Amino acid sequence: MTEQIADFSLPSTGGDFSLADAPRPLIVYFYPKDSTPGCTTESAAFRDLYTQFKAVGAEVVGISRDSLKSHENFKTKLELPFELLSDPDETACALFGVMKMKNMYGKQVRGVERSTFVIGKDNRILREWRGVKVAGHAEEVLEFIRSL
Repeated sequence: MTEQIADFSLPSTGGDFSLADAPRPLIVYFYPKDSTPGCTTESAAFRDLYTQFKAVGAEVVGISRDSLKSHENFKTKLELPFELLSDPDETACALFGVMKMKNMYGKQVRGVERSTFVIGKDNRILREWRGVKVAGHAEEVLEFIRSL
């Protein structure tokens, strides 16, 4: 896949984040909501493998529509070593096409589809995972990064 993502900037737990300035390869994982069970498990999995991602030169960021304050609390609670980006206006969500209609408790709601992207130089998507199942996902992403 060689789809290219337009540059974007978002506020993050570490200050302003710009795609253009981010290290490569960059792992961007979109998740529905801070402090929910699946999102907590997924973020903890990326946290637990973070030193291995760094060892192969990759960086990790998480993105959801939550506020920066919510992200700060979530990051502190889980001791995440990477930044969380706040996308309340769905800027990055739109660029990556991760907003979907989902069923929640029998109601149709619009939300973030759990998705992960590996971005290489020139903002090219090297690999994408959509509709991610959390179990084993971070390990699969790490294996892909190691294969680059």
